Amino acid sequence: MDERWCGRGSAKENPLLRLVVLVECGTRAVLAAAFGPESDGELTYAVRLLSVLDRTMLLPADAGFDANEFARDVHATGAQFLVRSSAHRVPTPFRYPGNGSYLARIGYGVLPVLPTVPVIEASVTATLADGTVRTEQWRLLTSLLDPAAHPAAGLMDLYHERWQPETTYFSIKATMLDGHVLRSRSLTGLDQEVYAPLTTYQALIRAAADTARTRPGPDMDRISFTVLQTTAADTVTTATGILPPAGPADLVGTIGRAALDAPHPTRHRHRIKARTRKNPTSKYGPNAGQHPTTSQN
Repeated sequence: MDERWCGRGSAKENPLLRLVVLVECGTRAVLAAAFGPESDGELTYAVRLLSVLDRTMLLPADAGFDANEFARDVHATGAQFLVRSSAHRVPTPFRYPGNGSYLARIGYGVLPVLPTVPVIEASVTATLADGTVRTEQWRLLTSLLDPAAHPAAGLMDLYHERWQPETTYFSIKATMLDGHVLRSRSLTGLDQEVYAPLTTYQALIRAAADTARTRPGPDMDRISFTVLQTTAADTVTTATGILPPAGPADLVGTIGRAALDAPHPTRHRHRIKARTRKNPTSKYGPNAGQHPTTSQN
């Protein structure tokens, strides 16, 4: 692998690659992807994905995408945004609509980047299974200006859907790659190694979406990606169940039927994910008591 392109890992051993994807929250389908050297930040790759956005979309994003120019570029596509503000931003209110938010301007100077942006501030409290209580201050910036159509409490709930892309990353990195690293020593080979799991992931998600669409009731959240992958692998390996035993093929197929036979619970448990340094070479810092050491309800 060309280290001049990929950079080096924190332990000076393995080059690192950064992958940024645009994910549809409802289906967890990958709409677009960009990747390259880890030395470039997320915003560098996120800008490459903006051409996929249109006026029918709302883009939720975490504090890593809280940049004035990025908000302006998203707004220019016609799409709306709902972005968590970083701790460094200190917006100045100039009007209070009375719905729990206030209006502020993004950018500085006579001509701000965006003249009017609703800002929602909230205190989010979570009580864990072991009795621990955690409270965080959240600040969201959005381009949705109508407080009646988009109340502050509703947008705060909607922002939680942003975690679905994290499930996508987990499905690709943990479930599909299962800890394996990229092995190619050429840029062409590296492209193939990245697009291969993305393509496979997209095909499995398409199978899940077809299954959910052809049967009343099942929600995409209840379809297990692990079941999708295991069934697909078994089907290819054994060369069985590819065609129906009799009659025309349907959209559900063997993979969809397996997913319907082993759905997730109707309601997902709300969980707080543990964040702790797993080994001395991890790029993440120690827990420092801000997050639980084990995932909890």
